[in-house]
Amino acid sequence: MNAQGSPTRPLVGFAALLLVLGIVALDALQAEPVDPFAVPPPVALGSGQAPSGAHCSGG
Repeated sequence: MNAQGSPTRPLVGFAALLLVLGIVALDALQAEPVDPFAVPPPVALGSGQAPSGAHCSGG
């Protein structure tokens, strides 16, 4: 803290970093592991997979 009693920039930055790391750690501990064989490809351009479940796929 500085002379006026307010926190300094490095202290606020460190606190924000700790908060973000805490949220990421909490999420990682509560989430189920990702099954790489069950997830869709990130970009399916030209993969031959038909779209499903969206307004553009109703036909």
